Amino acid sequence: MTDYTLLDTSHDNGTTMRLLKREHEFAIRVDHQDGELMHSSVHNSEDVLAEIACKHIADRENPHLLVGGLGMGFTLAAALAHSSQESRITVAELMPAVVRWNQGTLGVVAGYPTRDERVDILIQDVGKVMREHKNGFDAIMLDVDNGPDGYTRDTNDNLYGLNGLEIAYEALKPNGILTVWSADTDQAFTQRLMKLGFEVEERRVREDTNERGAIHTIWIAIRY
Repeated sequence: MTDYTLLDTSHDNGTTMRLLKREHEFAIRVDHQDGELMHSSVHNSEDVLAEIACKHIADRENPHLLVGGLGMGFTLAAALAHSSQESRITVAELMPAVVRWNQGTLGVVAGYPTRDERVDILIQDVGKVMREHKNGFDAIMLDVDNGPDGYTRDTNDNLYGLNGLEIAYEALKPNGILTVWSADTDQAFTQRLMKLGFEVEERRVREDTNERGAIHTIWIAIRY
């Protein structure tokens, strides 16, 4: 098998990230972790994260959606595919390099979704964006790090803890939806969502459409 070629290295916000390519595949690695944080060959669970959120608000006029974490652009691309032309989608991505890569070489894997006129990219912490938009979003999709119990950055604990989830709750409009991606399940996270008043469903989704590969978790939380 062909070895990866290093395309770029970033040192944003105290985290070293590397963008690699092998033939038509891309990977992003963080610091000295084994394996990839993200890989372009499998993204079914990221697609489903967006599809669930968009279906819940399909009948709303001029909905405003928030994607927390740009990644390789797959969640954003799926959100665009399942949203009306009147929708607005804000993307909050903390790492400038991730935005730069998606606007450049990496963007090809998801069809350059950042170029869509419905999209507004903010290089900000998604928690800050939610705090500044109370009752502002019809749907919020969170795909930050590896989920509630898989941090590559300690500050992500603030997002998935009780205080962070309360901020998400308040950022949603009535009957708004929060979908959260995770590499693993986490019963304590489910309990935190329920404690805040969300109606919660936990769904297990394969990372690939062929029903192979790892099983990821998506939380579906409705604010009533």
